Amino acid sequence: MYVPGMQRIAIAGAVTVLAVAGSVLSMGTASAATPTAATITAQQTHKAAPAAEPTGKVVANGGLWTHQASNTASKRLGLLPEGAVVALQCKKAGENVDGNKLWYKIGAGKPGWVAARYVRNLAPVPYCK
Repeated sequence: MYVPGMQRIAIAGAVTVLAVAGSVLSMGTASAATPTAATITAQQTHKAAPAAEPTGKVVANGGLWTHQASNTASKRLGLLPEGAVVALQCKKAGENVDGNKLWYKIGAGKPGWVAARYVRNLAPVPYCK
């Protein structure tokens, strides 16, 4: 049996139920996003990861030799290919190479020094201590 106006009441009732359900869900979501004391404590006790070492890109045609000390007379340790991106631990003054006396100590646990003249640093590099 069809009663005029009942369809509108049924639809309005369904919309109200959905609206109430949506607000209950959103309240539940908001409270779930609120940090608890345990979460805050865990975040405070978590140690920060060490900062990544700065990097540099080898720009020397044919590659760049790494040396045992910050001069070209010291023992060669290896050859870095042109375009290689390497970690740079720190920099210091050494032998002047084409007008640049800075040398970078290779980072990431690798030994050696490279002439800064042939490395484009991609981030600031601190001086060695």
